[in-house]
Amino acid sequence: QVQLVESGGGLVQPGGSLTLSCTASGFTLDDYAIGWFRQAPGKEREGVSCMRFSYRIAYYADSVKGRFTISRDNGKNAVYLQMNSLKPEDTAVYYCAAGRWVGSICLRDRFFGSWGQGTQVTVSS
Repeated sequence: QVQLVESGGGLVQPGGSLTLSCTASGFTLDDYAIGWFRQAPGKEREGVSCMRFSYRIAYYADSVKGRFTISRDNGKNAVYLQMNSLKPEDTAVYYCAAGRWVGSICLRDRFFGSWGQGTQVTVSS
């Protein structure tokens, strides 16, 4: 049974940093695409980053490129999203997901079938 559990969200000031964690169970990270998505109030869910770790290929939304980094812990079945230089517009519920690798269009949520419960990130002074 595939399970994903996010943690690490919270309140941070603009310009600050947060690292989100996603602990996976029931599958091996190398066998799936892993994505981070977010949804702000009143907005559609959007892709933030996606990666196929076994291929060492990652993609980022333009809005976070250069500020966010997706990574994994080789000793654990865990994925991270390091978020730097946070802006108020980064405020959202963040989700990790596992799904089918489709290359450069992996930021579309329809390719992901397993989702975590989400963690709230609020960027505010």
